[in-house]
Amino acid sequence: MSHNLAFDFSVDKENHTITVKREFAAELPLVWDAYTKSEILDQWWAPKPWKARTKSMDFREGGRWIYAMVGPEGEEHWAIAEYKKIIVHKEFTGLDAFADADGNVNIDMPQSTWEVTFTDKGDTTQVQSHIMYDDLAQLEVTIQMGFKEGLTMAMEGLDELLEILKK
Repeated sequence: MSHNLAFDFSVDKENHTITVKREFAAELPLVWDAYTKSEILDQWWAPKPWKARTKSMDFREGGRWIYAMVGPEGEEHWAIAEYKKIIVHKEFTGLDAFADADGNVNIDMPQSTWEVTFTDKGDTTQVQSHIMYDDLAQLEVTIQMGFKEGLTMAMEGLDELLEILKK
């Protein structure tokens, strides 16, 4: 079955936010797992040819995900997500930041709060990520770093992975 999957990426500089709405051709439980289980995240959360590699993940309120984006030459860029609110199969909220391999936040790099919501649409699932920054400068640095392009590539990788996982 072919789907015309929605994708909307909008930037609101006045409110220092990015909103990403994306549909995936899979049922909600599988898409939820793709966003909340490290063994699946590691297969898609980086734009090719980069790979995500989880050091540790504790997906619960108060838990953390420490992971690296690993480049084709083996270079590593570490990040951390700290989960604040989780409603299973509905939404999760967390703080996202660049970090070192031990999860210590790099205060010189952008930090954001993500509100990620999941909407069941039958054989498709919509994921909306509302990403908030404390100031315009952090938002602009994120955009200049190629966030839209990188996230778009990663989500295309998730599309491919979901087709495999559905079988």
